[in-house]
Amino acid sequence: MERIERKINEYELEICANSFCSAQAADRGGATRIELCQSLELGGTTPSYGLIKSVLKETQFGVYVLIRPRGGDFVFSDSEINEMIYDIELCKDMGASGVVVGALKPSGEIDKQVMNRFLKVTGNNMKMVFHRAFDRCRDPYTSMEQIIDLGCVRVLTSGLQDTAFKGRALLKRLIDKYGEEIEIMPGAGVNSGNVKDILLDSGAKSIHSSAKIELPTQMKYENPNFSEMNEDKIRSSQERIEQLVALLKKL
Repeated sequence: MERIERKINEYELEICANSFCSAQAADRGGATRIELCQSLELGGTTPSYGLIKSVLKETQFGVYVLIRPRGGDFVFSDSEINEMIYDIELCKDMGASGVVVGALKPSGEIDKQVMNRFLKVTGNNMKMVFHRAFDRCRDPYTSMEQIIDLGCVRVLTSGLQDTAFKGRALLKRLIDKYGEEIEIMPGAGVNSGNVKDILLDSGAKSIHSSAKIELPTQMKYENPNFSEMNEDKIRSSQERIEQLVALLKKL
């Protein structure tokens, strides 16, 4: 099935979706595509086979799957790299639009050797996006040039800051310098209150947001002796996505 990534007044809105319900909200809310993941509280990890299959079956827009075996840093062991390669192969076989991945050396440089191993798997039939491991890089300019040379189609970045709003000055410099060669997409802390400033100040044409809300636990019974595994749930909100879409339409 051909997947359509719809434009919103020449802009693109990517939603970080951590569940089937979040993916549905993104689709119904008018988003361009999703980055599909789980465990947002860890910064996102690889979603399950069942989640990937369900979302690909029930949606028609772009689905890019996060490939990250755990939380923490982006320096991966040989066993973790093999696991990531298996996950990329699975996403390719299932018909995902692309994968979102990144690997660094302990020195803060792009691990080109590992990234090339991933690229061999994606081939020409699936796109590869470099995720916010970029924001842990030592030199954003050298790293961006290496990512371009690798053949990545997009970089998700907050401009090496905690939020894209704080990093929008560097985002503008990067987009001015490399925007004709690769899509540079601001993300982190993006909401309806700052999306306009981030886009206009940086010159970006795409934006990434989780548009998340917290839903309280559905448990009525509470064990007074056990405080874990009953946390609130995080989910993308269709209403917040629609608000973002409406703002993009006015830019």
